[in-house]
Amino acid sequence: MFRRPVLQVFHQFVRRESEIASSLVLERSLNRVQLLGRVGQDPVMRQVEGKNPVTIFSLATNEMWRSGESETYQMGDVSQKTTWHRISVFRPGLRDVAYQYVKKGSRIYVEGKVDYGEYTDKNNVRRQATTIIAVDGC
Repeated sequence: MFRRPVLQVFHQFVRRESEIASSLVLERSLNRVQLLGRVGQDPVMRQVEGKNPVTIFSLATNEMWRSGESETYQMGDVSQKTTWHRISVFRPGLRDVAYQYVKKGSRIYVEGKVDYGEYTDKNNVRRQATTIIAVDGC
């Protein structure tokens, strides 16, 4: 007799508590990039006043595909697209290793996250920049 109403109240309470708890819990997400390519320029180390230094370099990755009527190795033209990535290394140990050992033309692997930002150029024009913040690799 009392069992059914008690279960209904319990289920409503649990459902309400889980809705409240889920609204307070931060949702997890993922921002991860893996790149394997060749360094386009020797790394430079920059330091803005009051901030930690950063090592910056460019990395080229290539995408290749066959075009034409046949996808076999013997027929069709090979097309290639090169994409350039700006790599920033803030982590102290990794930053120093990248600055000292990474050279133009080196083939390296970088793990990091994508960061979108803005800056003002020399002509006082606001520009957007996409950067890979390296967290591992080199």
